[in-house]
Amino acid sequence: MTEEYVVEAEGEETLSSSTSGVISAIWYEISGGIGPWGTIRPLFAVALALVPGVFLGQHFNGQHRKAFDWFLIQFPLILSLVLWPVLYVWSIADAWWVSSGIVASSQSEYD
Repeated sequence: MTEEYVVEAEGEETLSSSTSGVISAIWYEISGGIGPWGTIRPLFAVALALVPGVFLGQHFNGQHRKAFDWFLIQFPLILSLVLWPVLYVWSIADAWWVSSGIVASSQSEYD
C-alpha cells in the first residue's frame, strides 16, 4: 500500500525575453493582472463620489436606485449636521467597495 511518486526533470529551456514581454510582465505584476482600467476604476469611482450631494460614484457603478434613494435621504439629514457627513463618507466608501467588487468579479470571469 505504498505509493510511489516519480519526479521527472525536463531539460533546460532557453528563455528569450523581449522588451515588450518584460514591460507587460512588470505591468501585470503592478496592476494585479486586471489591466489599466481595472486598476484605475475604483479610484475614478471615489473621485466621482467626492462630489457632494449627487452620489455620482453610485451612478458610475450602475447603482442608480441606490444613488437616487440616498439623494432623497440626504435632505432631512442636512438639518442634522451630524448625520449628513456620515452619509457622505459612507457613499465614498461604498463607491470604492462596489467598484472594487466589479473589477474582482470581472477578473474572475477571465480566470
